[in-house]
Amino acid sequence: MARGAPAWSAADVAGERRQLINIAYRLLGSLAEAEDAVQEAYARWYARSRSERAAVVSPGAWLTTVTGRICLDVLGSARARRERYVGAWLPEPLPDRREWADGRDTGVVDPADQITLDESVTMAFLVVLESMTPAERVSFVLHDVFRYSFPEIARIVGRTPGACRELASSARRRVRGERAPVTTAAAQAEVVRRVKEAWEAKDITALVGLLDPGAVMTADGGGLVGTVLRPVEGGARIAQYMIAIADKAPGLRLLERSVAGAPGLIAQHAGVTATVAAFDASGGRATRIWVVRNPEKLRLWTPGE
Repeated sequence: MARGAPAWSAADVAGERRQLINIAYRLLGSLAEAEDAVQEAYARWYARSRSERAAVVSPGAWLTTVTGRICLDVLGSARARRERYVGAWLPEPLPDRREWADGRDTGVVDPADQITLDESVTMAFLVVLESMTPAERVSFVLHDVFRYSFPEIARIVGRTPGACRELASSARRRVRGERAPVTTAAAQAEVVRRVKEAWEAKDITALVGLLDPGAVMTADGGGLVGTVLRPVEGGARIAQYMIAIADKAPGLRLLERSVAGAPGLIAQHAGVTATVAAFDASGGRATRIWVVRNPEKLRLWTPGE
């Protein structure tokens, strides 16, 4: 190694992209915004002189710090944008790579390929993250999900390590307060399958039986497609709404799919995915349903799009 040369290579720098995309998606709940944040971080890296880059001991730590700060800024401005959003705003649901890639072999690496699907990308988890302040979300995600130390997080958030610890603790209490009883993937898949069958049969009695009396359905159309603008509360009301939708959309095809790493449903019309539904279930019934219909958030769900 030449004197004064960095201990890392260009490949090492490029190899940080996967981790950065994973962090940014969990911080922002939007794959497009996550990709933009990571691209901006790399742009700032390459805008530095060669000597400035060579002086960086850990490009990964530098890029994580910059990406975290960019996400913090985006989260701050997102609050104002989402106040103007038409209806409820839901995170962008991710498909399982094996399911959406069929017929899409372009040879281009998509950011979604690089995201690890686990509990921290489920719709239930991401929705709870939306209730946090930007500083809480960054502190919690970086510490509890990615195991960064509080001194490292402090450099991103611009607060003391102790303050970041308190922020993460506050966020953790929110997560615990909203966490539903643990349901296995197999049990949730069974609920989803039975909901699908009852919905296809337009069996409102069966649907009511599969929905918790206190169930809540939230839909996101972004003002681009028709959907309810406020959450629908109560199993009976949700069942009535689902039957009404089935009546208004002949030819709709329901498919069981992995939605953000958990069993869910998608609805396709003429081969195009129009709706993605994520579920929470407990005691053999659906307790929460999140319905994403905003086409801008479904770009990964139709092969060839």
